[in-house]
Amino acid sequence: MSPKGRRITASQIGQYAYCAHAWWLGVVEGCEPIDLGAMDAGLEAHERHGWRISLAQKLNKLARILFGVALFSLLGWLVVAIAR
Repeated sequence: MSPKGRRITASQIGQYAYCAHAWWLGVVEGCEPIDLGAMDAGLEAHERHGWRISLAQKLNKLARILFGVALFSLLGWLVVAIAR
């Protein structure tokens, strides 16, 4: 048991990782959600945000790859142009 006699469960760790403020309000302060519709909307917003972050990371990686290909192509073109 923790110093205050409480146990932290795996689901609470998952909730904390997802949203530390929601965990604090529910576990420490003992608050319960009043508006479940707003909570569902918040969950959907978190999911959309996570999807956008994932997409941005993938697009960033693609941009870096394309930049590398373009740079390599430009260097190749310069070598061929100078060799003529």
